Amino acid sequence: MRYLDKSMLAAAASIIAITASSAAFAESDWSKTHPRRDQVNDRLKHIDQRVHTEVKEGDMSKQQAKALYQQDHQIRQEERDMASQNNGHISKQEQHTLNQQENALSKSVGH
Repeated sequence: MRYLDKSMLAAAASIIAITASSAAFAESDWSKTHPRRDQVNDRLKHIDQRVHTEVKEGDMSKQQAKALYQQDHQIRQEERDMASQNNGHISKQEQHTLNQQENALSKSVGH
């Protein structure tokens, strides 16, 4: 009887762990598409595409692109850090701050 109790307890613990991890995954998945985060990340994606095009067309060196990609990475990391401190969201002020950084980065890319 004790063996059965232990195995049932282990099975129940496994189910709880799986359920909790699924819920955490669903939360983090939704958080990545929060409107403010989505807007910031869409802008970064667009800037990346512009940099790639500039390099492809010969209007920007790979070294210049690398520097811009590093700045992009820093902004992306800051966005993730901000979101991790606020249950997967960023505030309007944080979005504004990130947008200002993106504006500066965008000005570094040709038209």
